[in-house]
Formats: sequence, structure tokens, C-alpha cells
Amino acid sequence: MDVALLALFVIAVVPLLPTEVALIGMAATVAQSDESLLPVFTVAAIGCLVSDQLVYLAGARGTGLVDRLRSRPSVANGLHRLAEASTRHPRAPLVLIRWLPGGGTIGALVAGALRWPFRHFFVASAIGVTLWCAYIATIGYVGGSLIDEPVFGLLASLAVAVGLGSLIALVDRLRQGRRGDLGV
Repeated sequence: MDVALLALFVIAVVPLLPTEVALIGMAATVAQSDESLLPVFTVAAIGCLVSDQLVYLAGARGTGLVDRLRSRPSVANGLHRLAEASTRHPRAPLVLIRWLPGGGTIGALVAGALRWPFRHFFVASAIGVTLWCAYIATIGYVGGSLIDEPVFGLLASLAVAVGLGSLIALVDRLRQGRRGDLGV
């Protein structure tokens, strides 16, 4: 289990690796072996939190990415909406973006590039990471508990995660369509 937890930590720290799949798989495996889910959740959350801080610092150091993307009207519109939302509710957009594919990485990079106050970012990141890891770990654990065969438990957990993610994306797309937004 120690090697698996180390692998989960590395996957969680590296921004482009599939943390969701690894966390679901580990949680499903834990459910099959009657071990505690707490170490898996804790390692994933700490890894994601470290990753967010590193990506934030990369964005703050001036990747120039945001400046290059501002020339696109949809990106400029999205950044403007994000800036407005962050003045009213500085942490909410960063917590919520984590549920979008690649959202944690994108949110951290943009927050750093826009020079959001680090304390706002850190708190939002910690809240978002905790909620997201709890959600994903629960999906994996329940999937692993309901089905006796580990491979089927993992597949069922992944299917639920993809289904819920697709539903969230569809609702968001429908909301944007009603407002006439261009999207990001």
C-alpha cells in the first residue's frame, strides 16, 4: 500500500497526470480490501494542494500565457467574468473550477498570472481540493463496495464519474447558452 500511496501522491502533484482515475482506482481497491479510505484521501488531497501551489507560482512568475490568450474574444470575456466574480466572491470561482476537466490546473495558472492574493488562492485551493478529493474518493469507494470484482468496481466508479462530469458540463453549457455567453 505504501508504494501505491507514493504513486498516488506523484500523480496528484504532476498537473497533467490523471489524478481522478488514480484516486477512483485506489478508493475502489481500498473498499475491496476493507482498509481505511483516510490515507488515500489524505495523500491525494495533499498532492493536489502541492500541485496547485506550484502551478500558481508558475503563473505568477509570468508564463505570458494569459497575455497571449487575451487576444481571443472568448478568453478575454471569460477572464473579465472571472475577475468580476473574484471581486465579489474571491474564493468561489477557484473552488468551483476544480470540477471542470483540467480546472484545478487552469484555475491555479490563471490565479497566479492575474496575481490574485496568495492567501485567497491558498484557502480556495485547500477547500476545492478537499471537496473534490472527497467526492472522487467516495465515488471510487462506493463503486468498489457495491461490486465484488475489483475491475468492475473501478469501471462502475469511472462510469459514475464520467456521467456526473458530463451532466455538470451539460448544465453549464445550457446555462451559458441562455445567457448568450461565448464561453471560455
